[in-house]
Amino acid sequence: MSRRSARLDGIGTTIFAEMSALATQTGAINLGQGFPDEDGPEVIRQAARDAITAGHNQYAPGTGIAPLREAIARHQHRFHGIELDPAREVVVTTGATEAVAAALLGLVNPGDDVLVLEPYYDSYRAVIQMAGARHVAVTLRAPDFRLPVDELRAAVTPRTTAIVLNTPHNPTGSVLTPQELAAVAEVAIEHDLVVVSDEVYEHLAFARPHVPIATLPGMAERTLTVSSAGKTFSLTGWKIGWATGPADLVDALMGAKQFLTYTSGAPFQPAIATALDLPDAFFTGLRDGLRERRDLLCSGLSDAGFDVFVPEGTYFATTDVAPLGFSDGLEFCRTLPRLAGVVAVPHQVFHDDRPDGSNPGRTLVRWAFCKRTEVLVEAVERLRALRSI
Repeated sequence: MSRRSARLDGIGTTIFAEMSALATQTGAINLGQGFPDEDGPEVIRQAARDAITAGHNQYAPGTGIAPLREAIARHQHRFHGIELDPAREVVVTTGATEAVAAALLGLVNPGDDVLVLEPYYDSYRAVIQMAGARHVAVTLRAPDFRLPVDELRAAVTPRTTAIVLNTPHNPTGSVLTPQELAAVAEVAIEHDLVVVSDEVYEHLAFARPHVPIATLPGMAERTLTVSSAGKTFSLTGWKIGWATGPADLVDALMGAKQFLTYTSGAPFQPAIATALDLPDAFFTGLRDGLRERRDLLCSGLSDAGFDVFVPEGTYFATTDVAPLGFSDGLEFCRTLPRLAGVVAVPHQVFHDDRPDGSNPGRTLVRWAFCKRTEVLVEAVERLRALRSI
């Protein structure tokens, strides 16, 4: 007899676990899961070693250590002009994934509707389902992946209570324009919705500056802004994230978080406080370096015969595999290690299957370019083999 909760039906195993396991089994280059293949700056890693030596190895406060909360507040003011009370309006989490999960579990009730931008990071749907709510997708479509504002407005129902926003957007790489953000804000204010804004790629916007939706008029009081150290500092395994916003929303998040991890990463927290105060040159250097690797990979993918949608942000590029004769991205990704010794991730798992069996992401595939240049060069060389299929 299955004891699986009905709330977990259809969630299954994350695609990242499947594809990373496939990379390990086959020895393929892993351009699927979004983790860098180089560690973050030595000054940050040394700060963690110093914290371990100094005895920061027991439970940190549930909301995070004060120096890190203060550093997060400084970061938000320095880069975005946001004023925060680090004692009431900042909470440290086990990565951004937990921040989003705790926010939704703390703010969403069974039977609620939650709007998400589709394709969506897979944990959004899972945690909304765990909360007993329903996700309602608003689809960003190729080739430009712009927000369909009229569809966003039409997606609101009397049961809608929240919007999960993600910009710069994973997996499409789209960065919402000021006009698109203003439309989201208008909908949220008109319908009294809470916004959970996942901004983990905030420092990886190439085409236009990232603008937190909390900075728009009327949005600070209804927005929880989520980010993390993993993507910005190439330390994904440390799982140090945070959420900022008005005290009542932070309290709601903390009400759920205290029964999830409560706290984690004690020696990493002071190290990330150090990281957030690094000079501007670090952040611009990160962005510019990844832009170069984006261009390298996108050029190589185009040469291999893919239709390439060059991303405005994040460290993921999207391609259409149809020009190479493939009609199913998941099947393509499962056979790609054998065909070319490379692993990627299919978009279709980030979309809802339609009642007629169609899927807007059926032939789209995501590739991570947060890898060393020589790794990307080798991956591109291997992918040229697809031209002969």
